[in-house]
Amino acid sequence: MLKVGVLGAGHLGKIHLRLLNESEKYELVGFYDPDAINAKKVAAEFGYTYFENINTLIAAVDVVDIVTPTLSHFDCAKKAIENGKHIFIEKPITNTLSEAEELLALEQKHNIKGQVGHVERFNPAFIAVHKQIESPMFIETHRLAEFNPRGTDVPVVLDLMIHDIDAILSVVNAEVKDIHASGVSVISNSPDIANARIEFENGCVANLTASRISLKNMRKSRFFQKDAYISVDFLEKKVEVVKMKDAPEQAGDFDMILQNAEGVKKQIYFENPTVETNNAIADELNTFADAITNNTTPVVTLKQGTQALKVALQIIDCFNK
Repeated sequence: MLKVGVLGAGHLGKIHLRLLNESEKYELVGFYDPDAINAKKVAAEFGYTYFENINTLIAAVDVVDIVTPTLSHFDCAKKAIENGKHIFIEKPITNTLSEAEELLALEQKHNIKGQVGHVERFNPAFIAVHKQIESPMFIETHRLAEFNPRGTDVPVVLDLMIHDIDAILSVVNAEVKDIHASGVSVISNSPDIANARIEFENGCVANLTASRISLKNMRKSRFFQKDAYISVDFLEKKVEVVKMKDAPEQAGDFDMILQNAEGVKKQIYFENPTVETNNAIADELNTFADAITNNTTPVVTLKQGTQALKVALQIIDCFNK
């Protein structure tokens, strides 16, 4: 079992602590949080060991799980890596691109493994259709959330939209060509609503919308590709797959047939991939343990986390133009 320590005991940190404590792949050594009052409360309530010194905790573990506010990600990760520890770091990987790039260099120098907590990669609905999303040419995403003060220390792009940015980059096999975006601040000091259009070198276009002041929650993505439409509901964990194939010469009474202007006939049919229930956060933590133990590549590498951050920051830059 890998010895693991958690940095940060806020809302998400407590979830990580519980799952790591339950995992058969980790031995939870303890946690550190700069808020001593909160830390002692968590320790008393759940029985986890509280380390009053971050360096002492890092020295005692093999893996450091960083679940702190974004602004402190870099300092925590750098300290852990320089001590030869593997790191799991919540999204976004860091606050700035230069910080992320420095972590990439440190990862290579100290020969450690790192994974970024882009948890939607482990969403069972996305997993169910991921391999079917082959060459999407148009993508549309909506990620809407009711207002929650937690997370408003960063723009909605880094808080919410970055989930969809990472998912899109994982299925589009092309470099980003151009980005257009706009964002509006409503209640926070940073944008609460944002829309972005990402154009890729292969012609694919992605249109992303994110809001953290919606009246209802929504997390949907739609992928359009040759002869297929794939819809993923990340919130309800449901998928819809609609495909087309050449129509048979003799169509059945219930076959759905479309004919274009050139007279080409296509048959529409539906697929129902199985969506298997899981705990996405537990899965991302456990697969990281497997990557360390088996010396394989983590599902979401620090490089991929950096690429998602780069696109997110490019989107934010568009707000000021």
